[in-house]
Amino acid sequence: MKQLLATLLLCGLAHNVRSDDLKTANSFRDAAAKANSILTLPDWEQTPEAVEASVKNAIATANKALDQIGAQDLRKVTFKSTIVALDDLNYQARIAANKATIIKETNSSAAMRTAAENAVKLFQDWAVGIDYREDVYKAMKAFEKTNPKLSGEDAKLLKETLRDYRRAGLELSPEKRQEVEKLRKDLSKLGTDFDSNIVEVQAPVVFTKADLEGVPESFLASPGIKTGDDAYSVKANVTWQYTAVMENAMSEEVRKRLYVIHDSMAKEKNVAVLNQMLALRNKIALRLGYKSWADYQTEVKMAKSAAGAEKYINDLIAGTQPKFSAEVEELRKLKAVETKDAKAKIDLWDFRYYQNQLKKQKYAVDSEALRVYFPFQKTLEGMFNIYQSIFGLKFEKISAPQKWVDDLQLYAVTDAATGEPLGMFYLDMFPREGKFNHFAEFEIIGGKLLPDGKYQRPTVALLCNFPPPSEGKPSLLTHGDVETLFHEFGHALHTIVTRAKYSRFAGTNVPGDFVEAPSQMLQNWVWDKKVLDTFAADYRDPAKKIPAETIGKLTEAKLATVGVYYRRQFAFASLDLALHAPHPEDKPYDAVAVSNPILEKVFLPIAPETTFVSYFGHLNGYDAGYYGYAWADAIAADMATVFESAKDGYQDKQAGLRLRHDIYEPGDSRDITESIEKFLGRKQSVQPFLKKIGIGGAKKEGSVPLKEGR
Repeated sequence: MKQLLATLLLCGLAHNVRSDDLKTANSFRDAAAKANSILTLPDWEQTPEAVEASVKNAIATANKALDQIGAQDLRKVTFKSTIVALDDLNYQARIAANKATIIKETNSSAAMRTAAENAVKLFQDWAVGIDYREDVYKAMKAFEKTNPKLSGEDAKLLKETLRDYRRAGLELSPEKRQEVEKLRKDLSKLGTDFDSNIVEVQAPVVFTKADLEGVPESFLASPGIKTGDDAYSVKANVTWQYTAVMENAMSEEVRKRLYVIHDSMAKEKNVAVLNQMLALRNKIALRLGYKSWADYQTEVKMAKSAAGAEKYINDLIAGTQPKFSAEVEELRKLKAVETKDAKAKIDLWDFRYYQNQLKKQKYAVDSEALRVYFPFQKTLEGMFNIYQSIFGLKFEKISAPQKWVDDLQLYAVTDAATGEPLGMFYLDMFPREGKFNHFAEFEIIGGKLLPDGKYQRPTVALLCNFPPPSEGKPSLLTHGDVETLFHEFGHALHTIVTRAKYSRFAGTNVPGDFVEAPSQMLQNWVWDKKVLDTFAADYRDPAKKIPAETIGKLTEAKLATVGVYYRRQFAFASLDLALHAPHPEDKPYDAVAVSNPILEKVFLPIAPETTFVSYFGHLNGYDAGYYGYAWADAIAADMATVFESAKDGYQDKQAGLRLRHDIYEPGDSRDITESIEKFLGRKQSVQPFLKKIGIGGAKKEGSVPLKEGR
């Protein structure tokens, strides 16, 4: 039996229906037509040959469109025949690549995943190559020379398309241009290998029950954990399993053993791959006239330069030092008492465990005990209720004719007031072998105004790895898992409700140091008693809510450990920027030698044999951009004040609609600072963020500005 989340969900109700009673995507076709839009369900390829053929066909179609652009009479070029045509063909081709990416990250068949990986590499190679089509570039430049009178999103598209060509090296000599093209193609292939090596790594670690003293019985009884009479296999590559042991295992030896394995995963392949990637990035940046890859990457972000990003992070490191030191000392005292060693110190494999002990002992917060309030499906429905209400939306579960896993869910999103279909989202929420092993939203079909004047509404997928159900128990989430759910679904909404004309600006296609801000802001919802009371209840006794005192203690515990949390984030940002800082071209890279000392300096002592960066997937995609989490968090804290001061707080519909209309819908179709300040109704401020991380006494013109030092 499956649940249909329709209008009654707004009242917190759900009816069980057979899957064949669910609506289909076609049920929304007439409503979409009335809104002059299209809702499209992806057609998923079923064989390795079909996956590769799909991408090859998409490339062939796009190449014909490129030929048409390049063959134009340069005296008659128009905005539509050049700049818009390029956006159109890129968009259509990328849909095939997006589908291949989903197959690569989710399919149960190794052959399908391999075919999809090859298809993605093929597409990325092609995508780099189209930047170097001389005939297409000449058509773009010919249009620029007409001095067109464009405004708004059109003017921005022209400006940024031409900027892309400059950043690709089209203003270089033909020889240097060809070199940059080859370097970029090589880098693209290595990036796919880096990601695949992370997904494919398996790291089961066998412990006895005595080894796992302190770890909850519910964990030990989870599917796949007990693998022998006294053998318990913990997969270091499965986040929820790793975290459960690191937070609860009393044995330091056990924690260290698991940590060393976790922070050395993909070491055999990815250390060498990463060093090659860094060398290629550096060469590309130098050939293009930049001092470093970090300068190249930040040029198109809010930070504008590596110096701006570095100053921001370094100022935050300095600003949090007193609080961080005090927190680590408090954890150290706990360890000293437990181990009866007055000289005990906190190492990297200790902080999760002693933070958990601190929460239990000082704040009476038992993270494991809180799980009973967050059964997955009930939490999901509760989140749906909230987001439907504040954003003026309606979610309906619909039939998914093609499923890559049995428990896949598919939903349609409509505007609650008008009935206009806005998009669809898939939910693939539990771990399995061969699947993407983190938490993320993936665009499949983006939003875009099509050449025929109709608007293509988006379809996305959430790929997550929450604790699966166990015998006699539903999937039970930690409070941190609930934060993650609210965060990732925020990305889905950002993509789905877009109104941007061009795919380049639609949804989450915003500056990399802003993209996390809207979702980071939504994490505030799960710390609010009124919000939690709408869905959080003991699954064994639904009348039992989380006590207000518990939420208060949870909030206190968060503030008491926020310095450690953010210093870890700042360590990641620092090592990322250091890896992509100016580097002599003739000097080989040693990513581990650069990054490990930074982890120790900014965060905590590590095991020297570990290679954290070999499993740090953000180094491909967020390269020279991890600082963006902290940058965006400052914006998120500022934007949250709009809800905090609203009549109904985090459930305020007026504030929610403003967020939807001012931030989500425009995407990057206008300068992102304009959108932020329109939503705020004022200039940006860093003060809410400083308060959030426990250093709120800083001066208004303090040492951690958002804008100075860029």
